[in-house]
Amino acid sequence: MVQAVNNHPISGVYLGTTQAGIKKPGKTDIVVMKFVEGSLTAGTFTLNQFCAAPVTLAKRYLSTHAPRALLINSGNANAGTGKQGLLDAEATCAWVAQELGCAVEEVLPFSTGVIGQNLPLAKFEKGIPDAVANLTVSGWDNAARGIMTTDLVPKQVSKQIEIDGHLVTMTGIAKGSGMIHPNMATMLGFAATDAKINQACLQQALSDAVKVSFNRITVDGDTSTNDACTLTATQQVNMPMIESVDSAAYQLFSGAVTEMMLELAQMIVRDGEGATKFVTVEVNEGATAEECLKVANTIALSPLVKTALFASDPNWGRILAAVGRAGVENLDIDALEIYLGDVCIVRDGGRAAEYTEEAGQAVMNETDIKIRVDLKRGYVTETVWTTDFSYDYVKINAEYRS
Repeated sequence: MVQAVNNHPISGVYLGTTQAGIKKPGKTDIVVMKFVEGSLTAGTFTLNQFCAAPVTLAKRYLSTHAPRALLINSGNANAGTGKQGLLDAEATCAWVAQELGCAVEEVLPFSTGVIGQNLPLAKFEKGIPDAVANLTVSGWDNAARGIMTTDLVPKQVSKQIEIDGHLVTMTGIAKGSGMIHPNMATMLGFAATDAKINQACLQQALSDAVKVSFNRITVDGDTSTNDACTLTATQQVNMPMIESVDSAAYQLFSGAVTEMMLELAQMIVRDGEGATKFVTVEVNEGATAEECLKVANTIALSPLVKTALFASDPNWGRILAAVGRAGVENLDIDALEIYLGDVCIVRDGGRAAEYTEEAGQAVMNETDIKIRVDLKRGYVTETVWTTDFSYDYVKINAEYRS
C-alpha cells in the first residue's frame, strides 16, 4: 500500500536555499541539494539539440561520478550561451564543491529561466555559501518554491512504501508551467529516496517513470532546452539491495516512483500557464503505441481544440479533424468512435446519432475533461494530459521578459 505524505524528509538528503537576486527581489532562486556519501543518482534529460549548458555539464559529470550535490537556479536558463555558458556552469559547480569539500564533477548544475542570457556569476558566488549554510533535511518546501519560474504553485509529492518489511520513503519536487512538451516534457524534477538500490535498477525505474509521466504531458508543444529529472537513492534503509528489475522488490519500488512522477507531471499540467481546464486525452484500441500517441498529441496540441476547450465550446468537429490529420495509415473512420466524457460525439464516420449539443455542452462546462478516441484497430492504449489555451497564456508569454 503506497501512502502520500507531505514533504517527508529523506535520510541523507539536505536542502538549502537563498535569495540571490537572480529573479525578482524577494524570490528564492538558488537551491543546493546535498547527498550523503554513497548515494547514487539517475537522470533523464531534454532531447532539444540546443540543450542548455548545465544540461551538457550535468550529463558529462553524471557519466563519470556519483553526485554529492545538485545546484539549481531559477531566473536564468544559461541556454544559448555557447562556450561561456559551459564555463559559467563549471564555475558555479566549483563554488558548491568548495563549500561542501567534494570534487567539482560531483556537483550537477541545473538552470531554468530566460534563454540567451549569461549567468550573473557574482550573485552565484555570494548566494551559494548562503544556500549551503541553510542546508536542512526539512528544506523540500523551500526548494520547491526556489525552482519556480512562471509556476503559480510549488509542486511536491512524498510517498512511503513497505519493501521486504522495511519502510522506504521517496520525495520529489518539480517545476513547469509553460514550454511543456514530451522529449523529456519541459520541466525540472528532483526526487530522492532512502532505498538501497543499484545504479542500473535506479536508472531503469526513473526512465520507465518519465516515459509515462513527464513524457505524456503537453501544454503548448514547445520542448525546452533545460529539461532534466533526477532520482537519487541514499542507500540509508537497512534493507536487501534491489539488484534486479525482475524482483518483487523492484516492482514495488518502480511502481511507487512512477506514481510519484505521474502526480508531479499532472501538477505541472494543472498549473499550465493560464490554464482553466485539465484535459485527459485517451486513445484506445490502437495497433501500436506510436499511432495512439500520434492521435493523442495531435488533439492535445491543436490550437483550435485548445481554444474551444477554453471557451467551453463543444465544437466536436475540431476534435474529429485532429484525429483525421494525425497521420495514422489506413484509418477506418467508419469504425472509430470519439467521446467527450461519456458522450459519444462521432460514430460511423460522422456525428453520433444520439449526440446532442446539450450533452456535449455539459461535459465542456467541467474543469476536468476527458477526450476519448477508440480506434478499433488493436489493443494498445496511451494517455496524454494537456490544458486549454486562454487569454492569460498569451499574456504570460508575451510579457515573460518584461
